[in-house]
Amino acid sequence: MAAELTAQDDARTTETTTESFRADVLEASLRQPVLVDFWAPWCEPCKQLAPALERAVKAAGGRVKLVKMNIDQHPEVAGQLGVKSIPAVVAFQRGRPADGFVGALPEKQLRGFIERLAGPLEDEGTDDFLTAEALIGEGQLEAAEAILLQLVARQPPYTKAAAELARLYVEQERLADAQALLDGLPAPIRADSLVAAAAASLENALAASDLGEIDELHKRVAFDPDDLQARFDLALALNAKGKRDEAATALLDIIRKDRSWSDDGARKQLIQFFDAWGPLDKATIGARRRLSSLLFS
Repeated sequence: MAAELTAQDDARTTETTTESFRADVLEASLRQPVLVDFWAPWCEPCKQLAPALERAVKAAGGRVKLVKMNIDQHPEVAGQLGVKSIPAVVAFQRGRPADGFVGALPEKQLRGFIERLAGPLEDEGTDDFLTAEALIGEGQLEAAEAILLQLVARQPPYTKAAAELARLYVEQERLADAQALLDGLPAPIRADSLVAAAAASLENALAASDLGEIDELHKRVAFDPDDLQARFDLALALNAKGKRDEAATALLDIIRKDRSWSDDGARKQLIQFFDAWGPLDKATIGARRRLSSLLFS
């Protein structure tokens, strides 16, 4: 029998030998695809590949088995298969080699390789992300942040975690942390709609950070109802405090008074609020309806 790896490794990862290869790989591949990772202790790219490969196999939810073979101790099978450099991964199906690759592939390509064998993969970070969301709901923000940071540190980063962490920083008024987080994300992640919405929230918060207190802005508006800049500043300050309906009302009041003010600035800012709040947010739905009534009445 093959020796099992340590408990910290994935339960479906087996270290095979020349003697156990038939049972561990050939016979097992009659039931499901089996990946054989040919490696050696001195091989640095093998060490880079291993954790990413194990994560991708885990995401297959038991539809793929991973077997590792140390070619220093057991060179015969690798020689028979023509493996000349490592890391090398060979996929077996129905008792025969079906596909393979050489080198430490990026995780995205690894997932694509396994999906060709087993179909769509689960997103490995989903459970952790749901845990973080539950912790946020319970007010355990430090614990939630720790989980989100781990998900963002993955390669590639877990997109939903990046967006949620940026929002959390903005809500805590840790604007520099939010900016650093977003600036450090790869361009494809920054282009995601959830991350773009978090970036819009940050931009709104940065714009509001230089404004006066809400009470003072209310006084300015009350003193001069036609001071549209004061209304605009009030909208930004209200949004920064999470008062979305009031922020939308302040901008809609500007549009009602002077649609062209500041080059249509109130409408543009309201659209940016919508981007930050998300299309299903109650404030977005209500304000969008009111905006349509104003523009098309």
